[in-house]
Amino acid sequence: MTVTLTAQDPARLSVDALVVAVAQQDDQPVVLGAERLPKELRTLLASSAAALGVTGAPDEVRRLPGTGLAAAVLVLTGVGSGPLTPETLRRAAGAATRELAGTASVGLALPTDDAETVAAVAEGALLGAYAYARYNGSTKAPVATIQIITAHPRDRATKAGVDRASVLAAAVHGTRDLVNTAPNDLYPAAFADLAKAAAKDSGAKGLRVTVIDDKALLAGGYGGLMGVGQGSSRGPRLVKIAYSPSRPAAKVALVGKGITFDSGGISIKPAAGMEAMKSDMAGAAAVLHTVVAAARLGLPVAVTGWLCLAENMPSGTAQRPSDVITIRGGKTVEVLNTDAEGRLVMADGLVEAVAEEPDVVIDIATLTGAQMIALGNRVSAVMGTDDVRAEIVSAAGTAGEQFWPMPLPADLRPGLKSKVADIANISDRFGGMLTAGIFLQEFVGTTPWAHLDIAGPAFNERAAHGYTPVGGTGVGVRTLLALIEGRVA
Repeated sequence: MTVTLTAQDPARLSVDALVVAVAQQDDQPVVLGAERLPKELRTLLASSAAALGVTGAPDEVRRLPGTGLAAAVLVLTGVGSGPLTPETLRRAAGAATRELAGTASVGLALPTDDAETVAAVAEGALLGAYAYARYNGSTKAPVATIQIITAHPRDRATKAGVDRASVLAAAVHGTRDLVNTAPNDLYPAAFADLAKAAAKDSGAKGLRVTVIDDKALLAGGYGGLMGVGQGSSRGPRLVKIAYSPSRPAAKVALVGKGITFDSGGISIKPAAGMEAMKSDMAGAAAVLHTVVAAARLGLPVAVTGWLCLAENMPSGTAQRPSDVITIRGGKTVEVLNTDAEGRLVMADGLVEAVAEEPDVVIDIATLTGAQMIALGNRVSAVMGTDDVRAEIVSAAGTAGEQFWPMPLPADLRPGLKSKVADIANISDRFGGMLTAGIFLQEFVGTTPWAHLDIAGPAFNERAAHGYTPVGGTGVGVRTLLALIEGRVA
């Protein structure tokens, strides 16, 4: 997939499809930049757009004959009635390229007034041009060639923005690929091998991957990973991927939940919907590809990712409700529900991350169903240290992702008291997302920290929208990378 910039007349651009934006103005569809189209086509659009059902609503993509164009097809992508923000442009471009799967070349004549809007269009177009075809040979290939029309194709900042968009989109696609992989193919050891391959194939300098296998985890006292993984025939792994530039401006640690399949263990989940639990490793996937992207971009920030990988299965060797496990570092946990397993593997990862004394620790996990009850399937939650939580929300706003700040009320901590251990792994059902965050807080001490719960947004089981496909979404990568970039200064 390639993206190029051009100042060529849209009408003369030799592509299979030319994309223009349509806005809703006074309940009427208005083609933005229509003056650059041939007169005959402008007349047709002005007289017939509404009759053809074109409204300009977000996510609306319509194809028309390319009358007078070098392109065979004119594509109208809706931007709605609000202001043209970078995220509006991302979604409009992504909706167009997503709908144009099977088309070889596409030109984008969307409003691009500066380097920021060009980069947004590039990012959205690349994110929308995604397909996962490993198991289905009939899947349409994504758009292969994208040309973006801009008045300043040789501007240094504009070209840099497009280059960054390409790296970012590759990271999101890599995350989506991992989430979409069947769990019989993606188990902890396989995930670890893919992490090593991703680092090697990136060609980036300063990347190193270390894998701690199940024997070393047992010897090292990683009770969270071992407890969760002991019911599976495929043992757990803790993967460390470290990017170490010279003279870093900051030191960031990322910890990702990597439950390659979550049956719930002995506290087994209902059968309905369990197939989506292959996505319970989305946090680890996001961490892996964020670190690789930071390295590819050569950011002057040291970034270390911890991938907490286990398969949660019921068997004769699985951990039981009422088991007591010892987390790395010595804290004991009474396991009251084996389906609250993500926080157990994350505890081991957080202890390791904090031990290296980073400036900040961010963990990301598909942690609780309560997140979806509170915020739905498109908005993620962020908890933690007040300033870091605010930093995440700001980074998400810049990146175009939706993260909502949530509290960690001290009055919920007593619900995690255990009669036999330092802490229990669950409380009562109310405020479940918050008590999960409070549990994780026990393992970070005084280190600045934030916890991202992406349980709903990580896996789209409904219709595709904007640049978001069905299946793995890659949520979190853009926000994490924006936060790392914000630490450069």
